[in-house]
Amino acid sequence: MRRPFASTVFSLLVLALAAAGTALAENGGLTPVEPRSPNAEGINDAYLWVSIFTGAIFLVVQGALLLFIVRYRRRRRGRDEDGAQVHGNTNLELVWTVVPVLILVAIGGFVFWKLPSIQDVPPANAAGGRTDVTVEGYRYYWNFEYPNGVIAVDRLRAPVGGNVRLEITAPDFEVIHSWWIPALGGKFDAIPGVVNESWFRADAPGVYRGQCAEFCGIQHAEMLAEVEALPREEFDAWLEAEAQAQEAGTSDLGAETYAGACAKCHGLAGEGDIGPTLAGNGLLGNPEALALVVRNGRGEMPPVGKDWEDRQMDALTTFLKDGGLDGQ
Repeated sequence: MRRPFASTVFSLLVLALAAAGTALAENGGLTPVEPRSPNAEGINDAYLWVSIFTGAIFLVVQGALLLFIVRYRRRRRGRDEDGAQVHGNTNLELVWTVVPVLILVAIGGFVFWKLPSIQDVPPANAAGGRTDVTVEGYRYYWNFEYPNGVIAVDRLRAPVGGNVRLEITAPDFEVIHSWWIPALGGKFDAIPGVVNESWFRADAPGVYRGQCAEFCGIQHAEMLAEVEALPREEFDAWLEAEAQAQEAGTSDLGAETYAGACAKCHGLAGEGDIGPTLAGNGLLGNPEALALVVRNGRGEMPPVGKDWEDRQMDALTTFLKDGGLDGQ
């Protein structure tokens, strides 16, 4: 009778060791990524605080389970005999009533203490300044617009150490998306016709990656997002130069728009994917006709550029008319 029990314990130990190895490899996805913004740090602190209690509860419950398995196993008792009967214990019942209440109070109090640092957007005159960016979710890309009119697709640039306020939304003709860059804060839905606010302050240069966190259609997995944090001087220079280039029609906005809004369905070189092949299509040489398709959609294709500004549409049609796909 001892052999099956020993085998069970051995199997459980092997599984525990295997799980531990997975958990230690790049944290196994069990903990948040390293926070690089104060609000993300607040979320991480709340997660770790809750994990202390849930981890302790897990150990207590599993420990009690193993204790009961060993202590109350059948041994030589007949199959038709009842096991030892355990009756009520007032003190123990008081403990398992009061302790959970105290745990909930501790978790709730800590979270509410952290909440202002997570959700409150710093004022415009806060230290480090503030850059306001509109974030719009489309199928299957992100469109960013800066206060000076600069438009970017899928990659948002921001100054290191500067506060960035995000107005997150989606056009009325779109579906719900969800903006999430884990290292820079929590998830916020991009709901058609509704504006949600979030913010971040990147503490180091780098590229921070995320993805739409709300299933939005067949190419949802391709709806990626990046935030590139640049030194303040480099960011300011880029923003000014990009504004001038977009105004003059000499920026890479057309290529950027194609890669974000079109290539995910039609292929980076127009070779086709879930959408038809574009390479060699005569429509590319007709900007007016192409703009109608982009604004109105066709068949299964949604109106990906229905509300684009003219300069973004012009940038895309010029890129395609000038053979931009040949260089992809």
